[in-house]
Amino acid sequence: MPLQYPLSAVVAPRADRADDMTLALVLTTISPEVGGVLVRGEKGTAKSTTVRALASVLPPIEVVTGDRFSSAPGDTSPDGTWPLDAETETRPVRLVELPVGATEDRVLGSLHLSKVLADGVAEYEPGLLARAHRGILYVDEVNLLHDHLVDLLLDAAAMGRSTVERDGVSVAHAARFVLVGTMNPEEGELRPQLLDRFGLTVEIAAPRDPRLRAEVVRRRLAFDADPEAFVASYADAERALTDRIVAARKLLPEVELTDAVLTKVAEVCAAFEVDGMRADIVTTRTAVAHAAWHGRTTVTRADIRQAALLALPHRRRRNPFDAPGLDEELLDAVLGDEEPEPEPPLPPEPEGEGDGEGPDSDGEGLDTPPRSSGATRPPSESNGADQPSETEDQGLDTPPRSSGATRPPSEGEGATRPAMESVIGATDPYKVRRFEVTGTGAGESGKRSRALTTNGRRAGVDPTGQGGLHLVETIRAAAPHQRNRGRTDGRIRFEQADLRTARREGREANLVLFCVDASGSMAARKRMEQVKTAILSLLLDAYQRRDKVGLVTFRADSAEVALPPTHSVDIAAKRLADLPAGGRTPLAEGLLAAAEVLRIERVRDPRRRPLLIVITDGRATHGTDAVTRSRQAAGWIAEQGTSAVVVDCEQGPMRLGLAGQLATHMRATHLPIAEVSAQALAGVARVA
Repeated sequence: MPLQYPLSAVVAPRADRADDMTLALVLTTISPEVGGVLVRGEKGTAKSTTVRALASVLPPIEVVTGDRFSSAPGDTSPDGTWPLDAETETRPVRLVELPVGATEDRVLGSLHLSKVLADGVAEYEPGLLARAHRGILYVDEVNLLHDHLVDLLLDAAAMGRSTVERDGVSVAHAARFVLVGTMNPEEGELRPQLLDRFGLTVEIAAPRDPRLRAEVVRRRLAFDADPEAFVASYADAERALTDRIVAARKLLPEVELTDAVLTKVAEVCAAFEVDGMRADIVTTRTAVAHAAWHGRTTVTRADIRQAALLALPHRRRRNPFDAPGLDEELLDAVLGDEEPEPEPPLPPEPEGEGDGEGPDSDGEGLDTPPRSSGATRPPSESNGADQPSETEDQGLDTPPRSSGATRPPSEGEGATRPAMESVIGATDPYKVRRFEVTGTGAGESGKRSRALTTNGRRAGVDPTGQGGLHLVETIRAAAPHQRNRGRTDGRIRFEQADLRTARREGREANLVLFCVDASGSMAARKRMEQVKTAILSLLLDAYQRRDKVGLVTFRADSAEVALPPTHSVDIAAKRLADLPAGGRTPLAEGLLAAAEVLRIERVRDPRRRPLLIVITDGRATHGTDAVTRSRQAAGWIAEQGTSAVVVDCEQGPMRLGLAGQLATHMRATHLPIAEVSAQALAGVARVA
């Protein structure tokens, strides 16, 4: 087995504080009830390296010998109920990696097909959730995983149990694991509902300090040159991490959770207007784990602050266009400068005989306010000395960060624009009508166009044999041959030729390419505002339907691919916000640029069908014979069989109808911009 890069050798992205990612991973291993970690960051930031290194510093576990579910003595699993003196073995914690293309059968487990068909025995084959029990389940590029699988993983992580009811199998088994997902936001976002299910989230970026970057390269080269020597040089640091995790786990039940701490956590969550109560619960558990990590039995202001920084940023996002992050000035203002008040000491026991419950008792009576329902352990005498300032450096702890989220200025910021150009913003997006690609595809599962998928409704037998088992049709195919195969009673006799797979029909994700007219005729404030709002609404719809998006703009004398096809709609929204307008209208050049993008994407991803949305008033004013050339380009797109929509931005009493003519040449749907919204479509239906 190849050696893993040591966790303690990972360089923090900033020299003035430790690594948030490492801290979040450690806290969720101390208290798995926190609910897992989502790591968001650009490519090449050691996300996968850090997660894989985590397993090596976790203490080994004791499991029952021969049990397929990693049970401990005294546990019950589908393999049996194990006594406390069952034979055991000690092994390292497993890191189970879930590939993006995994099926639900592989995750949950299912019938052992070879034993069903060969021996007629209905035996359950455990899935990845069973294998990850008491370990780490790692999903790289979790944003590319099917939503229903992400939801399934998060359900199991939250409940600590997996239940399988399918294919005649009814099995329940423990599935307590640390769920870690990593993702590159440039490749698309998780839905806010799924984001909320992750306990903690961390935003990471490559260090900007040249000295830190040089140190990263130096360590990586040393590891690649001699892995054994490099790992050995960090052995002491790795053992120290392991010992500290073990100590924190033992201390965790002793950490005192007072009413003052609970109230302060509630005040923080209310101040940031997070939805639901999950944020309060996760922040509290994280603060307790953070206190245990630092060897304290009381929760301090610094613990609550760090917990909020890890547990709240992703819960404030309402849609993919909201910037992640937390206003740290507001956080500090809500927390204040005072530490949470400790629990008051218990009153002394009454003197004399009796149980102290009589009317003359000095004990707790009806007029005495009830004590906290949390731990009643009195605070330690050294409590004041235990509470560090926020700036003290304790291993993986993090001091206060600078207030507010910072964003590097874009390349165009501060630059003066030509006098004829203008940048106009969009208003709030609205719900749009659904546009579909014609026909039936076979692309990745999504929510836009009809397609043959792996998780839709069953719609017959798949002649290619690529789908999941269609048990009924398999039995039906084998039934006529039972006498010839010598069967008189007992099990059905199957052969390979009997196997039938299910043809399932659902929805697929598409490539939605926007081709936007940014010429002078679109530069009027009201028109461009309406156009940008429509595009923003369509982008939000594409995000919800799991589409890839791209953006081509044309103005003056050329067209530009403002955004190559990507899963990240928030990047598309940022490019749209900075889109200037002005100049002549090179419509033909814009259409040809869009056609070239679609041609390249067909080669890269032939299964993903495209939908071209052209947003224009139909005018063509650049170059000789501009209108004729634009119609020739539209005809070329039509010949490629591309599904297209022309959104007509022309307004006013005098209309030329050029966008409608363009749609005719492109064999596209023609739609006035006022009818893009679902509300407008419903109004038209009601009138009809």
